[in-house]
Amino acid sequence: MTVKTFDAQENYSRADIFISENLSGYTRSSVKKLFEGGFVKINGKTVKASQSVTAGASAEVTLPDAVEYTAKPENIPLDIVYEDEDIAVVNKPQGMTVHMGNGVTEGTLVNALLYRLDNLSGINGVIRPGIVHRIDKDTSGLLVVAKNDAAHLSLSAQIENKSCKRTYLALLEGIVKNDRGTVTTYIGRDPKDRIKMAVVEPAKGKLAVTDYEVLKRYEKGFTLCRFDLHTGRTHQIRVHARHLGYPVVGDPVYGIKKQKFNLNGQLLHAWRLQLTHPRTGEVMYFEAPLPDYFQAVLNKLG
Repeated sequence: MTVKTFDAQENYSRADIFISENLSGYTRSSVKKLFEGGFVKINGKTVKASQSVTAGASAEVTLPDAVEYTAKPENIPLDIVYEDEDIAVVNKPQGMTVHMGNGVTEGTLVNALLYRLDNLSGINGVIRPGIVHRIDKDTSGLLVVAKNDAAHLSLSAQIENKSCKRTYLALLEGIVKNDRGTVTTYIGRDPKDRIKMAVVEPAKGKLAVTDYEVLKRYEKGFTLCRFDLHTGRTHQIRVHARHLGYPVVGDPVYGIKKQKFNLNGQLLHAWRLQLTHPRTGEVMYFEAPLPDYFQAVLNKLG
């Protein structure tokens, strides 16, 4: 166990925000687990994440020893759209985490891949074998997996130089006015809530560029949009949709509180993927249809 102590230099509306700002390397979910486990004390008393903190208060955070683990194969149903000796393209379902971490040790895409595929690249180590890029747990759709290191390096370079193109579909709250546009901002940790991402000043974030196009406007107050990524920042489309004033329907973090549909997460789907095959040089295109729960909402809207 490691114990860290620090004092509040200002007032905080929530203890979890205070801890997140002073405890580097811990995500929103991992900070939450520290509170749930009783590992956080303010002025000597165990507190809840929602408790306010006044300037001058002293925090004591006990950090449990890191658990070393290796991803193990699991027989989990998986929709493999394409596979050869170098790559595999997977249509990930909503609710599946891409790889282990922050207390998640099973049920991930990596666990399923280890069971289904004969090889995975080792560049990302034993926790993230084969993973070149990620999509959020509650975002569905396509991502490409590398089965060897040469393929991994090629795909990573394509993502870096933007020749690997990723297109998403999302249902947004409200009627988007412009038919199309480009959102160019910097994304970093939300200064008011460090467990979230936000549009920030250039010095405090990384460049994020997203193209959008309206596909259909619904009279009931929703808009179906297409998004094309030029960069791959954490929660980029979700943050940019909120920045435009039209958050993604069902988004538990960046969306509206009152939802009209019984959803388990945001209606955001990685729809199309374009890449160049790392061995043959062939330009390849893949498309995954909207999942049933997404299509059902569109059907209700008419």
